Amino acid sequence: MIALRKFELFEAATSLLYPPVCAVCGGKTLAGEYLCEQCETKTMRIVAPFCQQCSEPFEGAIASAFTCANCAHRKIYFDAAVAAYRGRGIVRQIIHDFKYGRHVHLRHLVARWLCAAFDDERLRGRQFDIIVPVPLHPTRQRERGFNQASLLAELLSPRISVPCERVLKRIRYTTTQTELDRAERMENLHNAFRLRKKANVRGLQVLLIDDVLTTGSTLSECARVLKRAGAISVHAATAARA
Repeated sequence: MIALRKFELFEAATSLLYPPVCAVCGGKTLAGEYLCEQCETKTMRIVAPFCQQCSEPFEGAIASAFTCANCAHRKIYFDAAVAAYRGRGIVRQIIHDFKYGRHVHLRHLVARWLCAAFDDERLRGRQFDIIVPVPLHPTRQRERGFNQASLLAELLSPRISVPCERVLKRIRYTTTQTELDRAERMENLHNAFRLRKKANVRGLQVLLIDDVLTTGSTLSECARVLKRAGAISVHAATAARA
């Protein structure tokens, strides 16, 4: 985290010397903006119809609420996972640069996309007791230098006036999920998380936070641990849905 703080100081100093430019095309932007108007129009919001459980969009004429094939034939432990944007094109590039390119300043843009998830009726007006970021294994966090879910949760916390608590711990180093199918992801994550010592979620309504939802396996496994520990509900919010 020391390295991250140094980066933030450098980021602040740089912003005083250089005018704001688009994080994608390098064109001019307004102060406080990360995308130019043209690139902003290329980001894709998730709109109905979509799965009520995992927000998977459906290209078709469905007027009523439905559950997708991704959720229908397995046990899902979160109550609903809400994503605001499609994780494609510019959105995917920004999140990739944030996570793997160490462009930590982009957390503010990704957090803005995350906050857009609260326009959804599944989260709008719902009361939460704590925000819980999905944890990284300590080895992976040392490699990356930060946990993207924690950075997003820290930005979200004051905006919705809910405390951020790191109650989950990743206890098993898992291989990357990128190339795995749904069944392999579930097996890869089994017993990968546990509640931290002295953490207490009994009777709480929990909001899980991550950057991207792919199959929902990570969020579901975290929700399973939280509910087993006594959480009465676990909803999830992510910036994007792959």
